[in-house]
Amino acid sequence: MTLSADSKTLFLNLVRLGLGNDNATQLIRDSTPTSLDWDEINDLAARQGLSAIIVDGVDRLPETFRPPKQVLLQWIGETLQRYEYRFELYRRAIADLAAFYNENGFKMMLLKGYACSLNWPKPEHRPCGDIDIWLFGSQEEADSVLEREKRIKVDISHHHHTVFYWRDFMVENHYDFINVHRHRSHNGLEDIFKSLGKDDSHSVEIVGEKVYLPSPNLHALFLVRHALNHFASIGINLRQVLDWAFLVKNHTNDIDWDWLNRMLEKYNMKDFYQCLNAICIEDLGFEASIFHEVAFNPTIKEKVLADILNSGQVSETSHLFFKRMMYRFKRWKGSAWKQELCFKESRRVAFWSGVWNHLLKPSSI
Repeated sequence: MTLSADSKTLFLNLVRLGLGNDNATQLIRDSTPTSLDWDEINDLAARQGLSAIIVDGVDRLPETFRPPKQVLLQWIGETLQRYEYRFELYRRAIADLAAFYNENGFKMMLLKGYACSLNWPKPEHRPCGDIDIWLFGSQEEADSVLEREKRIKVDISHHHHTVFYWRDFMVENHYDFINVHRHRSHNGLEDIFKSLGKDDSHSVEIVGEKVYLPSPNLHALFLVRHALNHFASIGINLRQVLDWAFLVKNHTNDIDWDWLNRMLEKYNMKDFYQCLNAICIEDLGFEASIFHEVAFNPTIKEKVLADILNSGQVSETSHLFFKRMMYRFKRWKGSAWKQELCFKESRRVAFWSGVWNHLLKPSSI
């Protein structure tokens, strides 16, 4: 199903409004009450991970322009339950896990997730999922201590991280920042990430426990690469775009932009990065002055945005191996333009790298 033009316009304006990047006058000028499909807006917000932001946007609308009261009350209830209440559980689980590692002599750095939320105006309005951690190279030893002392089963069947559950949250304990088997360029990048990952000069306290954060340079390069990898394979949503936008907004003076641009050029990330910047500015209302570079191809940028807004509508969850493989193959063929945008290597090489990647970890098939 393709998103209607009216719903796209209203949704993006509501996001800008919810972020404080626009005012209600602009939204009212671009949309009329007769054109609003609130169910479509609600569904899109859920898929984009921005339900709470949309509620913030609606809260700034005049009374006569809001959705029906019953619809709005339902949205507010879902925001409290799915975002704010769960965020507090998430925060306490992180503190509890950090306490375990701190007591056992391990340093815990947060990747993505909570680390990104700290840059949002309302951290509790960023959806929380897994807890991604980096233990400064001590993953294997820490997993052994966890299994011995807590009797927690650690799953080693995944690439570049192990998996376990802590207070009902899935934890991904990274021994690599990215999957070095998936693309040839990842080996060089992984060396850079591991070098940057030695920096332990950035930290916060969560419920009295010290937790480390990525340096601005590590966070910037990691977020762009992580978004690029997901975009080229299964797609991304606007929540991931906003993670980038808020990192730049809060740390634009802390990032070494000359260094970052060299890395983006070297590893073929520049075109995708420029599209991210353009979406942040043109469609989400961020100030162009905070971004180091805003040159972009308008046609490619609109294609990237359309893919983001239409992502998550179709998926294949069949338990039948053949059906699942056929779905993935069709998705791979349909993503040719994305792979060419994001990677230097040929699609033939990338295809066989992907096959080898799955053979190494059969549970990923």
